[in-house]
Amino acid sequence: MVYLMKLNLGCGKDIKNGYVNLDIVDYGGNQIHDINTFPYPFPENNFDEIYASHVLEHINNFNKTITELYRILKPNGILIVYAPFFLNTKYFGDPDHKIPFSIRTFDNYEYIGTRKLKFYEKWKLNHRTNYETGAQFEVLEKKFITSHFAALKWMDFFVNIEPVMYERFFSGIFSPEEVYFRLKAIK
Repeated sequence: MVYLMKLNLGCGKDIKNGYVNLDIVDYGGNQIHDINTFPYPFPENNFDEIYASHVLEHINNFNKTITELYRILKPNGILIVYAPFFLNTKYFGDPDHKIPFSIRTFDNYEYIGTRKLKFYEKWKLNHRTNYETGAQFEVLEKKFITSHFAALKWMDFFVNIEPVMYERFFSGIFSPEEVYFRLKAIK
C-alpha cells in the first residue's frame, strides 16, 4: 500500500480525511499555522499533493507562498487550486481578498520544456515576474468554472475552448465564477 502525503491548505471547516489539514484557526482536527508566515512547518519535498480551495486569494504575498508550496511539494507533486475569478462578485465582493486570480495567474511559474509556445506565451516568457525563484510547474489543467448552478454548467465547454481568449475578450460580459488549476511541481 502506498501512502500519499496530502495537505489541505487553509482548510477552514473542510477537514479532509487522509490530509494534513492546516489553517490559522483551530477548527478541530487541523494543525494551526499562519500561511503568511514562512517557512511552513514541513520539510522540503514532503507532500504528494497540496489542495488549496479558496485560500490563495487571501494571502499577503503570492510569490512567497507559491515558492513555499513548491518547496514542500515532492518532485512531480500536484498542486490543486480553486479561486474566485477576479471579475466575479465572488472575488470583489469579499473585502478579505487580496490576490486576483485569472486563467493566466500561474504563467510566471509555468515550466515550458520543449513545448511550442503560443504568441502571448513567447512574450510572457521574457516578462516573467517570478523573481527567479526557481519554482516551476507543469500546467496539467487550467479552466474556468462558469457556475455551480446546473442550468449554467453547459457554458464551461464553450469558455474553456480557448480560455485565454475568452478571458481577454468576453469575461467582462459573462464572468466565470472560478478558476481551477492542476499543476505538477517540476524539480
